[in-house]
Amino acid sequence: MDSTDTGPDRAEAGRADRRLGRRALLGAAGLGVVGAGTAAVAGWRTGGAPPVRERTVAFHGRHQAGILHPRQAHARLAAFDFGARTDRGRAAALLLRWSTAAERLTRGEPVGEELSPPGSRAADTGSALGAGPASLTLTFGLGASFFDRVALASARPEALAPLPAFPDDQLDPARGGGDLFVQIAADDPLVTVHALRTLQRLAHGEATLRWTMAGFTSAPEGSSAGGAHRNLMGHLDGTANPDPADPAARARIVVSDPSAPAWLAGGSYLVVRRIRMLLDHWDTLPRDHRDQAIGRRTADGTPLTGGTETTPADLGAARPDGVPVIATNAHIRLAAPATTGGATMLRRGWSYHDGLRPDGAPDAGMLFLAWQCDPRTGFVPVQRRLARGDALARYVVHEASSLFVAPTGAAPGTYVGQALLEG
Repeated sequence: MDSTDTGPDRAEAGRADRRLGRRALLGAAGLGVVGAGTAAVAGWRTGGAPPVRERTVAFHGRHQAGILHPRQAHARLAAFDFGARTDRGRAAALLLRWSTAAERLTRGEPVGEELSPPGSRAADTGSALGAGPASLTLTFGLGASFFDRVALASARPEALAPLPAFPDDQLDPARGGGDLFVQIAADDPLVTVHALRTLQRLAHGEATLRWTMAGFTSAPEGSSAGGAHRNLMGHLDGTANPDPADPAARARIVVSDPSAPAWLAGGSYLVVRRIRMLLDHWDTLPRDHRDQAIGRRTADGTPLTGGTETTPADLGAARPDGVPVIATNAHIRLAAPATTGGATMLRRGWSYHDGLRPDGAPDAGMLFLAWQCDPRTGFVPVQRRLARGDALARYVVHEASSLFVAPTGAAPGTYVGQALLEG
């Protein structure tokens, strides 16, 4: 939906050509100078780990924060659509406002009214005063339509092509897509709401909210040995995630192709899926049935072939009668890299519970997020395999789907997407 345009005059914004100067952008956005970055994770003046609300994650870096960083307890996902008059210069001004605000928010600082776009009367009411940064991260992504809106269709990566249709998908177009995307995550839900409201305020006259979803999980200290978090089915999700600290694994999460353009090198692709769980049905199943459907013991995440949560599942193990210990349609078998051609993703999902549906069933499930260097070799082959008989398929419904590309992280004095918009 187009927004009411009260921003800078189009002719003035249109003077920015392929090489948009920072001075011109600051003028269009009404900004001051962007502050310097902070350390990756702030220390505490008394030593040791700081209290949860005081913890910070730097906005600046080679990769955008919120991709490789451990998952926080709360998330707000949102997509925005540009107004009818948005062009490359105006999009750049918006991303500059957002990046400047994100840097300040992640330090726990007020954004400042000087960032407000022309024509906006909204102000920060102070709803998050005293809440601290609480490990806040803001991660920005671009939808396929973004490149058309800013006349950069030739720069749109081939990997950003629409995801294929999968059997049994029941997708709601109103809860997918968008020109711009932001993942807002923190260990305090108030902080995430305040950050989203701030981005909406700064987008006045340029972009409007298309959809938003909220998710939660256990506190960081409550995650399992493998970094997994328990979802609403009782399953430990994320046990077999690649380790971002491993260079080989990291190369499957972020773009490391030397031929990638500068704006994408170190970036990543994100698949977002809203997956409703049929909990009223799932809850009636015997525990052994639930374990077989997953391929792990619900209690502790141990694969049915034994060991501990982090022990690799033995997909070749069979009982004396020849029946596989891990069923042929078990979720972990069909999703395993060994059965999907080595497909790898970093899963950072959150649970959601949005009350009841008209039929009285819970409107609850998972906001599935998967970061990868290329969805064609990550998410797509895994989902195709799962769509051909996953035992969990009868207990879930895929209701929304989106694909975005996250540019490389911003250095101090720059903004996310600058190399693309000014290249």
